[in-house]
Amino acid sequence: MESLLLGRFPEPRGISNGCRNWGGDFPKDRFPIAEALWFRGRSISKGYHAKCCPTNVPERNQFQGGRQRKWNANAASGQPLESKPDDYDSNGVIGSVKSAVDAFYRFSRPHTVIGTALSIVSVSLLAVEKMTDFSPIFFSGVLEAVVAALFMNIYIVGLNQLSDIDIDKVNKPYLPLASGEYSVGTAALIVSTFSILSFVVGWIVGSWPLFWALFLSFVLGTAYSINLPMLRWKRSAVVAAMCILAVRAVIVQLAFFLHIQTHVFGRPAVFTRPLIFATAFMSFFSVVIALFKDIPDIEGDRTFGIRSFTVRLGQKRVFWICIALLEMAYAVAILFGSFSSNLWCKATTVIGHLILGLLLWVRAGSLDFGSKAAITSFYMFIWQLFYAEYLLIPLVR
Repeated sequence: MESLLLGRFPEPRGISNGCRNWGGDFPKDRFPIAEALWFRGRSISKGYHAKCCPTNVPERNQFQGGRQRKWNANAASGQPLESKPDDYDSNGVIGSVKSAVDAFYRFSRPHTVIGTALSIVSVSLLAVEKMTDFSPIFFSGVLEAVVAALFMNIYIVGLNQLSDIDIDKVNKPYLPLASGEYSVGTAALIVSTFSILSFVVGWIVGSWPLFWALFLSFVLGTAYSINLPMLRWKRSAVVAAMCILAVRAVIVQLAFFLHIQTHVFGRPAVFTRPLIFATAFMSFFSVVIALFKDIPDIEGDRTFGIRSFTVRLGQKRVFWICIALLEMAYAVAILFGSFSSNLWCKATTVIGHLILGLLLWVRAGSLDFGSKAAITSFYMFIWQLFYAEYLLIPLVR
């Protein structure tokens, strides 16, 4: 038997009952491929292997995991030799989709997304004066504002990650860019796409308060993060805090309130008492977020020359400054709520802020400053208080 690829090999010795006996002196070490192919050729003859060699043919070419045994079974039964659909990992595509969604979820910084959406809905409710204001045009106006703002939110947090890859490898290695799940090109494409989408939505809606909110957020978010001359304002602790305060406390409260008040309801621009309270309270809260976000990131900021207040003053001192500012804000909110003419709103505002202030004080006293995980968890607790405040703000009347 000749083969240009396999060479010449002898016939096996010993034929019994028309079946080749592999117990002879077949040179297995010299022609392993030829042996495997000869065995396969015999095994696919219908019934041949079962009839002639039930016991004395050794198992050859067995693959780990049983894949070759399935192949032999298909061959002996006369079925096609292609793999069946269920031979493949059916979870492969689903797993890839889940991984992609999870990476984008982390890239979008979900705690900021929730805060943005909740704040816009809450501030929009401040413009509601009567029950008939809850109309389809109101809900569509709120939805337009939320969608445009969330697109801009993803641009801002994504640009920050693009500018902080090396820092995040120390401070936040779980983020997609820092971990290598996203390339710089992928992240840049996402950031660019969402910034364009945000402006497109704002332009289509045709609301000048909404458009200016998006534009100012874009400018401040870019100046905060991007590493260009005269920019990257996050390097200055004071300027960084002012950027966050401007976006979270001023732009969100005033611009989105005016979007509903003037564009949706068609009413004159006015600054109501609840709006003034919300702006003042969130100014305190925004400063706290700006200061507290650097407490768990002190190691990376110090390594890369970011002169945050935490690097300058230390974690404990900045932490207690944040707690003091928030407790002052809660005290003012309780006093403000006590002057409400609506008994139900008065009780809810006073009791709600009292509970939040007590929760903050109790949890602050048990913080372990030696654990970065504990500090990060407390930072997320600050964001939960932020969400809770936006549930109370519409009740301030």
